[in-house]
Amino acid sequence: MSVLERVKDAAETLTPAEQLLIKQVIASPRDIALGTASGLARRIGVHEATASRLAKKLGYPNYAGFRAAIQEEFIVRTDPATRVRNTLQQTSEAGLITDLVSREIEALAGLQRYVDDAKLLAAAQALLKARRIYVFARGNAEALAVLIDRRLRRMGRDTIMLAGEGRDLAERVLAMNGDDAIIAFAFRRQPSHYAALLNRARAMSATSVVISGSVGPSLVPAGDHLLFAPRTGSQDAFQTLTVPMAICNALVLAMAKEDPKASLHYLEILGQLIDAFD
Repeated sequence: MSVLERVKDAAETLTPAEQLLIKQVIASPRDIALGTASGLARRIGVHEATASRLAKKLGYPNYAGFRAAIQEEFIVRTDPATRVRNTLQQTSEAGLITDLVSREIEALAGLQRYVDDAKLLAAAQALLKARRIYVFARGNAEALAVLIDRRLRRMGRDTIMLAGEGRDLAERVLAMNGDDAIIAFAFRRQPSHYAALLNRARAMSATSVVISGSVGPSLVPAGDHLLFAPRTGSQDAFQTLTVPMAICNALVLAMAKEDPKASLHYLEILGQLIDAFD
């Protein structure tokens, strides 16, 4: 079981001090992986024994075992060029296309272990109730944000893309309220401004849906609905967006299935409008 899965399973039993430790691990995994239990405890102002208790609560024999797991799972040891180089080196004689398709099929086949119809339906129903849907992403995930934003608009949903830096984001979520929802994406690590946006949504009683890779269970704060699954490839190699794109498509289809009359109505109107504009 991965560190992320252990954190998710133990989330409700973590003390405030242990939650602080987890936040620090997510924020600075390299520093934590190379440091000591006393160093971690000192960094956030808790007793050294807290770090050891956390390690055992997560199922590790001691802090050293916990630290080793962090090194393996959380640290992105390589830059983008090296990740692509690692992937190319792992390519078999069958060729790039064959290897890539094989990895994608394997990752997609495992998707149902993490995201089932019940989770999709719950997230879809929450989004259907929303007056407005905010969409947030950083880095490569922005491609998926554009995709889901476009598909939601085609279904007649009122969407707001959250772009820009802190001041821009603050202005965009100023009018957020309990009738709204936010879809946030997170992959290799928790993106900047994620916490502030999710905290704003929580403070205003707006629903949050998080689409993520393996880092999902360790995101702080957690979303109301978490749809996560490991992406194709390892952390130190090239990773694709195939799995999270499948989650996005499944979510949109779940919304359409839950409210087919409204969805088809707007799509029909859209077709008429496209003819008129063309």
